[in-house]
Amino acid sequence: MRHARRRVVRRVTRLAAVGGLLLGGAMVTQAAMASETPSAPARPLAATGDTGAALVARLGTARTAGDWIGADGRTVVAVTDEAAAREVRRAGAEAKVVPHSMNELKSATATLRSAPRVPGTAWAVDYRANRVVVRADRTVSAGDWSRLTRVATGIGGFVHMERTKGTFTTRLNGAQPILSTGGRCSAGFNVTDGRSDFILTAGHCGPAGSTWFADNQGGQQLGRTVNSSFPGSDFSLVQYAGGKAGAGADVVAIGGGKGVRITGAADPAVGQRVFRSGSTSGLRDGRVTALNATVNYPEGTVTGLIETTVCAEPGDSGGPLFSEGIALGVTSGGNGDCTAGGTTFFQPVTKALTALGVRLIVSARNAGGAPGGTSSPAPAASAAQGAMAPNAASPGSSAPVTGAPQGSTLLARLTDTRNVGPGLLVIAGSLIALVATRYIRAEQDRKAYRRHYSATWG
Repeated sequence: MRHARRRVVRRVTRLAAVGGLLLGGAMVTQAAMASETPSAPARPLAATGDTGAALVARLGTARTAGDWIGADGRTVVAVTDEAAAREVRRAGAEAKVVPHSMNELKSATATLRSAPRVPGTAWAVDYRANRVVVRADRTVSAGDWSRLTRVATGIGGFVHMERTKGTFTTRLNGAQPILSTGGRCSAGFNVTDGRSDFILTAGHCGPAGSTWFADNQGGQQLGRTVNSSFPGSDFSLVQYAGGKAGAGADVVAIGGGKGVRITGAADPAVGQRVFRSGSTSGLRDGRVTALNATVNYPEGTVTGLIETTVCAEPGDSGGPLFSEGIALGVTSGGNGDCTAGGTTFFQPVTKALTALGVRLIVSARNAGGAPGGTSSPAPAASAAQGAMAPNAASPGSSAPVTGAPQGSTLLARLTDTRNVGPGLLVIAGSLIALVATRYIRAEQDRKAYRRHYSATWG
């Protein structure tokens, strides 16, 4: 009985060792293939709408009605006829046939803009539902709501009216706080014109000439607003008092002493997951729900905004919106809060950079190795991105990432499937097991032979 158990153990061990050899060989082969022909780097989410945008541009706005990222990550393009749908499918995207073209949807928003302005309202094109959604907050009177509803009814049934909770307001009061006599905002992204460095933030934070400080006592002057656009758009430039943003200006704070390195700028896609950081509510995430949104704030109307489900609160204005290390926008305003949720709007970064004649400050590695390098609005496809612990705390003075990511241990690196190490370890262990079982079997056979010989010739 004991010998039978030993045979079973030996067989199981040998089978496990053979399986380990096969598994280790597969792991080494996979790692070798990855090192010889590296797969294309993961595309920033900000660029995932390229296929849809190209298809929309080729087919035209009379035959399409926008594009977005589906729940499965595929690009979806709304089209108005089957011929266009076939072309979209041939390009590898998903097609959705809808009744209203982008031309019709844009005509509807133009009609809404030409109507008497009603503070507390906002509208945007919902690509996925193929309609224009008009929202009104609690400050809109019944009379104004009735008049706006009549305008929408005259446009057509694809204009949807809804009431929202809260109030559409700017978020005056990124990630780091900047303070002036007018209130508190958040720094967005560090930018440069090649001569001086600036903070890109929201335009409603303060007009040109506003002085900003990094502390509540007003003892540490940060800079002065030199260019501002609000309403209409919502962006401004704060020129650093010393002229330069400092080392590590490519990092935006996300709270807890950590930050994210920014590697480029791009326009988002509907359905994309995005992140926002602000000095009041910290790091929050959500999805892009619409582009080219219009909001009628009490101070004036702002157009061309990014609409999202990310929450924001007073003081978050100007803070950065980003995804995969790509700058997307600066916080403008919205309704709700981070307890009940709400809708938040962002000024697109690309439009602000173009209008102001500046570019993002990014790391030297992403700018071709030039110290204090800068980027164009286009994102670098191979740019690295990650979370790091910046040195405390004023805008433009965060430390960039160096070396291995925080928390990366030797064990984690050895077990990384992208390395040959794990496969070699499995192969080595399997060989040892095979040799051990073979040695044990040979030794047991030798002892058994000796016993048998002794018993025969004893």
